[in-house]
Amino acid sequence: MKARNRLIGGVLATALMAAPAVADTVKIALVHGTSGASLDVYSKQDETGFEMGLEYATKGTMEVNGHKIVLIHKDTQFKPDVARAVLAEAYGDDGALIAVGGTSSGVTKAMLPIAKQYKRILIVEPAVADSLTGKDSNRYVFKTSRNSSQDMQAQALALNPGPDLTVATLAQDYAFGHDGIDAFKAALKGSGAKIVDEEFAPINTTDFTAVAERMFAALKGHKGRKVILLYWAGGGDPLSKIAAMDPGRYGITLSTGGNILPALVAYKAVPGMEGATYYYYGIPKNPINDWLVKEHEKRFGTPPDFFTAGGMAAALAVVKALKESPSLKTEDLIKTMAGMSWDTPKGEMTFRKSDHQALQDMYAFKIKVDPNVKWAIPELVRVIKPSEMNIPVGRHNKN
Repeated sequence: MKARNRLIGGVLATALMAAPAVADTVKIALVHGTSGASLDVYSKQDETGFEMGLEYATKGTMEVNGHKIVLIHKDTQFKPDVARAVLAEAYGDDGALIAVGGTSSGVTKAMLPIAKQYKRILIVEPAVADSLTGKDSNRYVFKTSRNSSQDMQAQALALNPGPDLTVATLAQDYAFGHDGIDAFKAALKGSGAKIVDEEFAPINTTDFTAVAERMFAALKGHKGRKVILLYWAGGGDPLSKIAAMDPGRYGITLSTGGNILPALVAYKAVPGMEGATYYYYGIPKNPINDWLVKEHEKRFGTPPDFFTAGGMAAALAVVKALKESPSLKTEDLIKTMAGMSWDTPKGEMTFRKSDHQALQDMYAFKIKVDPNVKWAIPELVRVIKPSEMNIPVGRHNKN
């Protein structure tokens, strides 16, 4: 019996040695607001894009270097305290190696110290504010989403600023809006253009009559080009509501950045409007975007949207980092990612070594209205390269 047991044990040991090793898992937490605010549509697009990006980058295996990728979904409810708690839970209890999020800039800012506390990577996507890679950030934070400076330097370049340009601005009264307008003012510096009014309104504003009248009053007496710049996310629709107030009677035009497809319906009120955008599915010409557009239309019946591309870009960054890092240790991942370039639906992006902000193309557009298309079309005027934008360094991370 002992001899038989030894024989069986030996056979089992040989079999186990010959069997392929079970792949280790890499857990990635998607930490976005999916309930409780109008921005949840951004989160859902981002997570769809992230999942499609993993599929594309791993050729459908959901494995990298023998490590199975497992996604964990966490809802911040758009509350800073909840965001901190669920991110800590993802790192501490769930064992997430990397987290991706969040959606609101203000909520995401509350998450930054948690990444430092747990010494785990947080990829910021799709929140925008410059401050997310600023002085209150840390070396564990990487940002695939564009920032306010990229938005607004591209917007300024699209407006061709000069001494003949006078601007009034309207933005939301929180980190996203204030960082955006600060970046726009910095982008106009030295051009001779001037800002004569800055308006900030609560995120849930739906009546823009009073702020519009103040902007009209500030602009109407000036000569040359007079523009109201809108920097707005989510609902409220200030663009079509202010357009309906006929700013043209004072020689005033409107300008704003790109947006998600449902919001672009309102842009039909401003044919010919010029601005700058982060993404529109018909603009980039590359194999990754071609795949994303084709697959998204096949699966969902619509083209990929503004934040779908961002989610995919984040996933492609994660897969490249996992492939190229010498280990899954956070320090090795940081060294791999700092300065890393990778391909996305927008073309190449690069994590700047100094503050881990992704430098990327932006697109100057002019609105075209096609009666056969539900939304207005941001028709490409030109690609604005990262080298044309002087994006301030948020902080100097020691990598």
